[in-house]
Amino acid sequence: METPPTQLVLFARGVIAILNAWPVMRIAVQESWGGPESRQKRTWIASTIVDAFEQAPLDEEQVEDHLLEAMVDEFEAEIDDGSSLLVAKDIMTAWRAASVGDVDSVIKLEATANKLAQGQMPASRSEGNGDDDWEDEDDNEEEAAVPQLRPAQEPAPRSEPVIDEDGFELVQKGNKRKGH
Repeated sequence: METPPTQLVLFARGVIAILNAWPVMRIAVQESWGGPESRQKRTWIASTIVDAFEQAPLDEEQVEDHLLEAMVDEFEAEIDDGSSLLVAKDIMTAWRAASVGDVDSVIKLEATANKLAQGQMPASRSEGNGDDDWEDEDDNEEEAAVPQLRPAQEPAPRSEPVIDEDGFELVQKGNKRKGH
């Protein structure tokens, strides 16, 4: 099935917007995990997805595999938070929208990505250890799958020594040492 160029361009715009809005990709680019050309790598990943769909439409699993492989190859990042599957689903939705010429869906994707890029979407700090962790207030599905960090548990207080009737201290089973 050959896709008309207008629909392919519409799909490409959607894929770029989806990747720009993906929190993992945004962090990888902002923190230059792929080196100084991280932005170009993000665009290249989008183009490889579009090129693959131009040959023959992929399924969700193939898109996710492509994303995971590209993130390892280009950003040395293994993604295991489940967000890659959600992004793959979004890309499939963009493909279906582009196939029927649904420009409005792509414009909405681009608007969301632009707001994120310009910092216009409100972010809130999560209560916790004071790190720079943040999350968007719009509760995207892809962020719902991200596990939250928990503070380390304090070690259990030491119990008093047990002395037997002869005045000897009983040896108690100790905790295994961590990190040694």
